[in-house]
Amino acid sequence: MEVVLFWVLAVAALVFGFLVFRLNSMAQVTFALLASFLAVAGLVLLLGLGYLGVVIVLMMVIEMVIMAVFMIMYMMNPAGLMPMAMYHNKAGAMAISVGTFVVLAAGILLVDWPDRQGAPPADPTFALGEALMGGQMLTMMTLGVALFATIVATVVLATNRGRYDRFG
Repeated sequence: MEVVLFWVLAVAALVFGFLVFRLNSMAQVTFALLASFLAVAGLVLLLGLGYLGVVIVLMMVIEMVIMAVFMIMYMMNPAGLMPMAMYHNKAGAMAISVGTFVVLAAGILLVDWPDRQGAPPADPTFALGEALMGGQMLTMMTLGVALFATIVATVVLATNRGRYDRFG
């Protein structure tokens, strides 16, 4: 079941990532990007990194909500619903993208990967936090709460005013 779920999420991440560059409205692109990130978060959860997967989900949902609020407030294109192109220099971008994919895929398939040494930690979330932040875990947790409160306050203050309030 995990293998099937892995492939479903991997294909979903790729398809939605591709749609980011094929759809022609900012609103559609926003939701395609969110779906791609959520599929990646599902893959991270499958790896047993629950904390990191949940953080990815929370960050991406909040980011997309903020982007939607700013699209509605400030874009000349109301709510990003009018058609627009999300890419420039199609031929060059496609050549770079395909080339990068081929190089990365070749690296994955051709590199002689080392055998695993030792066993995974009992609590991978704690081990990841300790490796990233060392003794500053409490500082970073406090900073995270402060940043989250700042983001929420910014969205609340931004939605109180719209782009038409200065005319009335």
